[in-house]
Amino acid sequence: MALLTERKIAMSSQPETLLTPEEYLALERKSEIKHEYFAGEMFAMVGASKRHNLIMSNIIRILGNQLLDRPCNVYPSDMRVKVSATGKYTYPDVVVACEEEKFDDAENDTLLNPAAIIEVLSESTEAYDRGKKIEQYQYIDSLTEYLLISQEPYRIEQYVRQSNKEWRYFEYHRAEDSVRINEIGCELTLKDVYAKVQ
Repeated sequence: MALLTERKIAMSSQPETLLTPEEYLALERKSEIKHEYFAGEMFAMVGASKRHNLIMSNIIRILGNQLLDRPCNVYPSDMRVKVSATGKYTYPDVVVACEEEKFDDAENDTLLNPAAIIEVLSESTEAYDRGKKIEQYQYIDSLTEYLLISQEPYRIEQYVRQSNKEWRYFEYHRAEDSVRINEIGCELTLKDVYAKVQ
């Protein structure tokens, strides 16, 4: 998904008004489009391309099959994630949660403890996914793996959290390469991730 524009919610002829997280969630749960939220502001999301959706679908299928008999769930981009330390709400392209999932409230639509997050890059979001977004994700203590996937075959970048809270970087470029996501015990082979992607 791509960020469309930054949008502050304001009352007509009144100074701009920042939203509380509760106000954001109340609006978001009624909205026909998705919005990220940070520091009182909502950011509209736009739809994804065919290529983007194919890659996402492939990843969800591959991981879902590998996790079928394990205590982990794979969620598409409709699962909202909250970065509790900063108050940011976002929609990763693919998120994996294991063991006891924790949610922001009884609605169970805002995950607090993802184990792995995967973003499919697009021209409009690449700088954001590589910069501000990864800065935010590093505040999630449960997160151990962050993957960035190019829409052009073949390129997957992997960030793996170390015990000292530093992150190691890996890059994969060949169709036969496999990306091991250790925390959830899964592998993504690049040729499978890019299946049917022209």
